[in-house]
Amino acid sequence: MSPQHKATRLVRQTRTGRRTDMPKSICVTGGAGFLGSHLCARLIGEGHRVTCIDNFHTGRPANVAALARSNRFELVEHDVMDALPEHLPAFDEIYNLACPASPVHYQSDPVRTALICAEGAANVLYRAQRDGARVMQASTSEIYGDPEIHPQREDYCGNVNTVGPRSCYDEGKRFAETLFTDFARQSGVVVKIVRIFNTYGPRMQPDDGRVVSNFILQALRGEDITIYGEGQQTRSFCYVDDLIEGFVRLMASGPEVDGPVNIGNPTEITVGELAQIIIEMTGASSKIVHRPLPVDDPRRRRPDITRASTLLGWAPRVPLAEGLDKTIRYFASLNQTLAPAQRHEPVFAAAARSEPIVRF
Repeated sequence: MSPQHKATRLVRQTRTGRRTDMPKSICVTGGAGFLGSHLCARLIGEGHRVTCIDNFHTGRPANVAALARSNRFELVEHDVMDALPEHLPAFDEIYNLACPASPVHYQSDPVRTALICAEGAANVLYRAQRDGARVMQASTSEIYGDPEIHPQREDYCGNVNTVGPRSCYDEGKRFAETLFTDFARQSGVVVKIVRIFNTYGPRMQPDDGRVVSNFILQALRGEDITIYGEGQQTRSFCYVDDLIEGFVRLMASGPEVDGPVNIGNPTEITVGELAQIIIEMTGASSKIVHRPLPVDDPRRRRPDITRASTLLGWAPRVPLAEGLDKTIRYFASLNQTLAPAQRHEPVFAAAARSEPIVRF
């Protein structure tokens, strides 16, 4: 074992009982993306050393640029389809977020998406085994497909099309859950699996095709808001700070938290209602136009968060209006995303304007 690996042995040995006051060496794959950048900021703020790994396919260096001021943060350009670089320090924890997560991105190269879920996840697991690290897999509510049970519980096996346009991601994430679970049984590596429901907030990519970012940008540009289908399909939107809190609690949890855990906001809203709220909050004059519903688009989506509540003491705290206010302000600040002739000053709902503070 190298000196670098020996240096973190003490931290790893405290894992039973979890001495959370001790700084850890943590790797976040996909760390320059929307969720990853918020996670890196949270971990740096807690005093840990963070290695952010990203190939910048969907992540952006700008998302973590502010963290470069800390001598406890390192940004590494690397693709998890290859083994994690040998020169990196030994890790105590690895959060695996490396995978395109929006339909417009994961459908652009479906074969590669499926392979990232398989080979990328395997490379993360091998590194966790080598380092003696615990590892968290970012799974998704998409593993439930177009659900026949509502709300969705972790013991529901889902209703997924194995050969549809979304299958590369849905089935890829399902396979990754199997891989993580079997690897843990076979090797003894401590794994945690989080099933992420719709999440929104600052640093979402303008071109990711997600419903919140689409609606906000269309409203700010004065364009018509596009709804696919009649707008009666439902989603449950979790603000990013709440989600990251769930990540950290799950990673720190003991052996009693076994198997996947839903993290999401159980407050359900129709897509049509969301569009109206965003129009009102931005003061836009946008009209709503309807387009055909995409293949395999879920009709209803709401997490049952009983396990997260009882095992982690977790529940979302940020109301939709407050989270949307912060997200709208973020997109309004990105002047390059708006055509000059279409920019206007949005009328925001009254809500807290502050961003989470990162202390280095």
